[in-house]
Amino acid sequence: MPNDHRKTARRPLALVLAATGCCAALAGCGASADPAGPPPGKGPEQSATRSAPQPGRTPSAPSAPSASVPENRSLAGRTVVVDPGHNPGNFRHSKEINQKVNIGTNRKECDTTGTSTNDGYTEASFTLDVSHRLRDLLTARGATVVFTHDADRPWGPCVDERARIGNGARADAVVSVHADGSAAGHRGFHVILPARVREGAADTAKIVGPSRELGERIADRFARATGTAPANYLGGGTGLDVRDDLGGLNLSTVPKVFVECGNMRDPEDAQLLASAVWRQKAAQGIADGIATYLRG
Repeated sequence: MPNDHRKTARRPLALVLAATGCCAALAGCGASADPAGPPPGKGPEQSATRSAPQPGRTPSAPSAPSASVPENRSLAGRTVVVDPGHNPGNFRHSKEINQKVNIGTNRKECDTTGTSTNDGYTEASFTLDVSHRLRDLLTARGATVVFTHDADRPWGPCVDERARIGNGARADAVVSVHADGSAAGHRGFHVILPARVREGAADTAKIVGPSRELGERIADRFARATGTAPANYLGGGTGLDVRDDLGGLNLSTVPKVFVECGNMRDPEDAQLLASAVWRQKAAQGIADGIATYLRG
């Protein structure tokens, strides 16, 4: 879930997949485990050191491309910036991630720890795993993939820096990978779209339309790939939610969305999110949505 996200109970064409925080864009590799610490609570724009797997966590499986993915070069010449939500190291750096940053409309926390399932599988681990799988699927299609972080820094990056990384890449689109932390019984995925915002450093006028198209393509393909339904607690069954309070969207100058793959606080959704097989399907759905968007 994005850092300023919580409302319930955040040349060649290029693409960016986002999570919240402060760092230089880096090409990412293997998934990392959570640092020790109590299960996190979901903060207000949520979307590092590697450490040993913790009890109660589902370890990441190898992120091999799905056999259904055509090994073609349809995305050759495109750049995808993958932004995994949160950072496993945020648990140890509450002072740093609680610092306020300018998101255009106001000031909000740099980042948050994200949420977790009841048995301690954290959102930060989930987003890294799905992002690695997504990278593999996109590179198999010829795209160049850049990560905003790969758990290779102690904390962050902050939400404003994550936006700058996408903007600096002059990306075609930005996708922030997350999982929600809503109430039990709230099930399903949703894609967060930027609202029209023009205040301070924020001006989303040029990206609202393209971002909606990107979000609609991802929502459609995500449902097909995973077999899961759009969220039953927001978006009116569309799987789409428009927000004006996320710095990662407000500060973006390129089309960008957040993908909330499911609700970690619901036992049924949590079981899916903890499954390596399902995470591969989630990555496939996001990759397919991105590909259809970029191809027009």
